[in-house]
Amino acid sequence: MSESVYKIIEMVGSSPVSWEEATQNAVKSAGLSLRDLRIAEVVTLDMKIDETGKGSIFRARVKLSFKIISD
Repeated sequence: MSESVYKIIEMVGSSPVSWEEATQNAVKSAGLSLRDLRIAEVVTLDMKIDETGKGSIFRARVKLSFKIISD
C-alpha cells in the first residue's frame, strides 16, 4: 500500500498588478525552497489602500501543500 504525507503552510503574496499575480508570487517564492508542491488554495484576497483611497498593493493569502514522505 502506498502512503504519502503532506505538509500545509500559509504564505502571503503581493503584487501592484493583480490578485492573480500576487498568488503566483507566493507559489513561485515557495518553490524556491520547497519541492513537490501539490496544491495552492487561495484563502483570502485583500488590498492595501494608499492615502489617496486607491488600491496600491494586491495581496493573496495562499495555503500550499507539499509532499514530505512517499512510499
